[in-house]
Amino acid sequence: MSSLTGMPIVVLKQGTARSKGRETQRSNITASKVIGEIVKSTFGPRGMDKMLVDTLGDVTITSDGATVLDEIDVQNPAAKMIVEVAKTQDDEIGDGTTTAVILVSELLGKAEELLDNDVHPTIIVSGYNKASQKSIELLNQLSKSVNFKDKSTMKKIAVTAMSSKGIGKAKEYFAEMAVDAITLVMEKRGESYLADLDNIQIMKKEGKNLSDSELVKGMVLDKEVVHPRMPRIVKNAKIILLDTALEIEKTEFSAEIRITDPSQMKAFKDQETQMMIGMVEKLKATGANVIFCQKGIDDMVQHYLARDEMIAVRRVKKSDMEKLSRATGGSIVTNLDDLTSKDLGLAKIVEEKKIAEDKLIFIEGCKNPKSVTILIRSVLQKLLDEGERAIEDALSAVAAVAAKNKIVSGGGAIEMEIAKRLRTYGAKVGGREQLAIEAFASTFESIPRTLAENAGLDPIDIMVTLRAAHAKKTGLEMGVDVHSGKVKPMSRLSVIDPTRVKEQAIKSATESASMILRVDDSVTAAKPSTPSGPQGGVPPY
Repeated sequence: MSSLTGMPIVVLKQGTARSKGRETQRSNITASKVIGEIVKSTFGPRGMDKMLVDTLGDVTITSDGATVLDEIDVQNPAAKMIVEVAKTQDDEIGDGTTTAVILVSELLGKAEELLDNDVHPTIIVSGYNKASQKSIELLNQLSKSVNFKDKSTMKKIAVTAMSSKGIGKAKEYFAEMAVDAITLVMEKRGESYLADLDNIQIMKKEGKNLSDSELVKGMVLDKEVVHPRMPRIVKNAKIILLDTALEIEKTEFSAEIRITDPSQMKAFKDQETQMMIGMVEKLKATGANVIFCQKGIDDMVQHYLARDEMIAVRRVKKSDMEKLSRATGGSIVTNLDDLTSKDLGLAKIVEEKKIAEDKLIFIEGCKNPKSVTILIRSVLQKLLDEGERAIEDALSAVAAVAAKNKIVSGGGAIEMEIAKRLRTYGAKVGGREQLAIEAFASTFESIPRTLAENAGLDPIDIMVTLRAAHAKKTGLEMGVDVHSGKVKPMSRLSVIDPTRVKEQAIKSATESASMILRVDDSVTAAKPSTPSGPQGGVPPY
């Protein structure tokens, strides 16, 4: 409410809440720091798990930052922006979500100290942007190029990405599956490679152990053979992919046929049968022995296909049909008249198997599959879910290296080196922006500090030792060994991170922190009032 010439003027709707100035900034920064604290303890190989229980009572146990933030119901607008940072990082790269959230939380915490010292938000934002650009420049300078064909290094990258996941000794095996899967599906685009993770299907089935999981060089369909008399296994499969129904199509308009003689009915039925036999003959003429159909298959067609010992599967999803095409090399045909032997896909074996309580179709041994399946097995559903999150992180990390073949040392080593060089850069910039750049440098140091805290180490001792190590020219790779509690070269411990993951985390954190710092006024609309029902709970007549 405002007042001019003594007359009250209502500007905002009654019940609207408004805060401005330092009150708004403190509220937003505090909410962001709370989100950072939630995920901070999950960071690193010694990070702890979170137990999340939703409104239906379903329990999720994980140390994956993106999953934690996705499961919790955040109400504060600023906190929601931090959750969006994690989702963006996860969608864009698939790894480094916890790093991004810790960075934005720390950036805002350092900004709060600067605000208390009367440094204007725009100066802080300007300093942060300069520091971000310099950090990415330094990151690329300090990165090492890697050959994607170096499978040993790729496995180390995958293992590092899964370091915080609770899958035990299966990490090495999962890392090998991830590298093999990316190698199969990646395609060269210009000077770099693109590995579309949508072409890697991840399927979970209870039973056996994580070490019994497998990479299928082809596809696994959650379907079963349509007819009981069809074979359950076909070797040297020649596969037809159909996007048309193997049945008599109904007319688009209503029609009535008047039959006065039983022979006419027989002729009508015989004609339908001949049409369906014609469909089967067209399929047989190509030499095919396996049919995957996106639509329906008539019972009569099923009978004739079973008689000719062909496998048929119906109602296959469109996305699965596209993956089958990439895996087998076959073309999806929409008209039987256009079908030729050149449209066939090939696989060494197509087999129906019973896994746990379900029947699945395995299409294996494809010659050059550009779509593959990873089948995860475990005795517990919670372990299956954690295994899925672990393999997704590993795939994302390896795909990031395929897209940009540069790597850096993990364990907080690269962050400490950038922090040291940022302070030198800040001194050259000078002015109040130097304070923001130094705050940005201190934010990078929160990564090794968090690793030390989560490992039960003394963070002060670790930070002092790290700074001393990075003060030397030979200290570039020195990071935190959370297992021994000492500072060691990360290359010897095989702790490697993709440059692209770090780069995206820095960009996301800086943009989010800058946006939140620019907000100095918050107007919250009044909640709509719900109409009260009749007293006594009895509706009026």
